Amino acid sequence: MLRTRLLTAGVMLVIVGASLRWGTFALWDALVGLLVIWAGWEWADLVRIGGWLRGVYGGALFLLYHVLGPEVQKVGFLVSLLFWLGVAPLWLNRGWKVAPMVGLWLGCVIILPTGWALALLRQVGGNTVLLAFMALVWISDTAAYFSGKAWGRHKLAPSISPGKTWQGVAGAIAAVTVYGLGWWFFGQHGDGMMGEVMRHSGWLWLPLLWLLTALGILGDLFESWIKRCAGVKDSGVGLPGHGGVLDRVDALTSTLPLAALWLLVVLR
Repeated sequence: MLRTRLLTAGVMLVIVGASLRWGTFALWDALVGLLVIWAGWEWADLVRIGGWLRGVYGGALFLLYHVLGPEVQKVGFLVSLLFWLGVAPLWLNRGWKVAPMVGLWLGCVIILPTGWALALLRQVGGNTVLLAFMALVWISDTAAYFSGKAWGRHKLAPSISPGKTWQGVAGAIAAVTVYGLGWWFFGQHGDGMMGEVMRHSGWLWLPLLWLLTALGILGDLFESWIKRCAGVKDSGVGLPGHGGVLDRVDALTSTLPLAALWLLVVLR
């Protein structure tokens, strides 16, 4: 299992790395479009929409991803933020189930802003800004895992994801703080778009990263709850050793839209 997991991760890193390093934005946009279709396909299955309708739903999300313009996308980022800050915590607290029709609308709120954010962060911020925000999620997740393994005592949400602990959350925040301070030091004295983001963010930089860390954990928990409601362990089987694509982007769905919105605000 570990060998398969590492092999799949290596292939994904090569595809993403090569498309960012040598590919045009058009290629990146096409890859994000495919990701939207794939995520829509899996999401439809999770909310009990099966058969050919899964393909219709993925195709519909793909069309919306490409057709809706920048102003609608900005609204989408804001709606995403409001959902993750206000609705998702209440949803998890109340243990609400997901009716199919509600689930389809919910998929739009979760998947579309993520796709737009992946495109905008690359187009406006460049590779460095995109990877900096994605790396934050990876660092948070890794630190939470190892600190939880070492010191985890108090469960964060035992009925949703028994492995997560408050000690893991603390480890994630500590690691992200170190990461953010590193960017602060180099960004303040560096050129390029990341330096611009640092200088325009000012003292809000670290609070932003802490909020993104919390939202990443929330995104992970929310997808775990949706899978629990669907009675499945993974969102799909397309990534051997990893499950489905939603299993790999769950934390990105709650963090990247805010990162994109922040980029638009600080660089306006």
